[in-house]
Amino acid sequence: MSPNQHHTVDNLSIDEQVALIQRGTSEIISDAELRRKLETAQEEKRPLRVKLGLDPTAPDIHLGIAVVLRKLRLFQDLGHEVTIIIGDFTATIGDPSGKSKTRPQLTAEEVQANAKTYQDQYCQILDPDKTRIVFNSQWLNQMNFSDVIKLSAQTTVARILERDDFANRFAANTPIGIHEILYPICQGYDSVVLKSDIEMGGTDQKFNNLMGRDLQRADGQDPQVVLLMPLLVGLDGTDKMSKSLGNYVGIYEPANEMFAKLMSIPDELMETYFELTTDVPMDEVAQLQRDLVDGSVHPKTIKQRLAREVVTIYHGETVATSAQAEFDRIHRHRQLPSEIPSVSISNEDLTDGKIWVGHLLTQAGFAKSTSEARRLVQQGGVRFDGEKVVDPATLIQLQDDLILQVGKRRFAQIKIG
Repeated sequence: MSPNQHHTVDNLSIDEQVALIQRGTSEIISDAELRRKLETAQEEKRPLRVKLGLDPTAPDIHLGIAVVLRKLRLFQDLGHEVTIIIGDFTATIGDPSGKSKTRPQLTAEEVQANAKTYQDQYCQILDPDKTRIVFNSQWLNQMNFSDVIKLSAQTTVARILERDDFANRFAANTPIGIHEILYPICQGYDSVVLKSDIEMGGTDQKFNNLMGRDLQRADGQDPQVVLLMPLLVGLDGTDKMSKSLGNYVGIYEPANEMFAKLMSIPDELMETYFELTTDVPMDEVAQLQRDLVDGSVHPKTIKQRLAREVVTIYHGETVATSAQAEFDRIHRHRQLPSEIPSVSISNEDLTDGKIWVGHLLTQAGFAKSTSEARRLVQQGGVRFDGEKVVDPATLIQLQDDLILQVGKRRFAQIKIG
């Protein structure tokens, strides 16, 4: 749900609310409990408390993370309260979910720096006036060892080992730290403290979210509904979207870059992207999918619609239209972008006016190392003033205003001095 679209409980029936909430979800535990909580909230005229816990381990929000945040925005538009728990305490433990080995622990300084960046970005999607942000150190740091023992007594080792990742590590005789076993208990206790009605999460958080239900029951609370969203597959069509894998679209990326990246996704991902990253009605998405399958509409046309919808959410309709025109200019008409960033190369880096292509790519910021630069050349992704560079040992004769291109989307205008 984009920030400029709103639904209120005044004009939507419970059935309509449930249908909106169910869109794109992987699992709801349970649908019946969700319906009951929505009905109770309507009868009692009180908002539901909807919780999302995030450990600030990566400071840039991309479309994969936005899948959950957009669902939270829907709950806000339906009149409910959203609480973001920034896990500054739990991030110093390191969530073991889906990991085959112990995760490194973050320092308090790293956590605070990441949390500040996250906080700045949430409100690109969420309504800042309806978003409560808390840090779980506020209550977890107050617990003494006796409190931890009492809380731990609410679950069992057998229950903890139901987690696939723990069970697999145990069977493989791979170390499991006691602090990792405490992680889901800490996250579950967040739900007890906040008396949450609904907890959101990705499918990899199912065990942690269910632990919240267990601990709420033990505390005499009505257990929260767990609403799990799928992990969005990245641009490569293989792995989940991740900044570290480079297969992501950041919500703060320039519109032209965002549009071009979305045009690169595999055709088979389009239906999922429409469902999880846009507001296009599902009956319309189904028709677009039929058009794709029967060949009545070219895949590129459908993908342009997808890219335009996503860019509109984060940059506005006018900018999205311009981004499509710019994409067509570069890719359909084989023209250069209308704006190309400049990169300065010092005369000290030149020998007889020449520079090794590996150094040029690293100096321009297109490669992190000369070995990466070599790979880019070997893969045929480097052009200099329109000519493909085929030999990683090439010495480039430089002069001002020549254009360096890496891949289809990255350009730089060379300046010497």
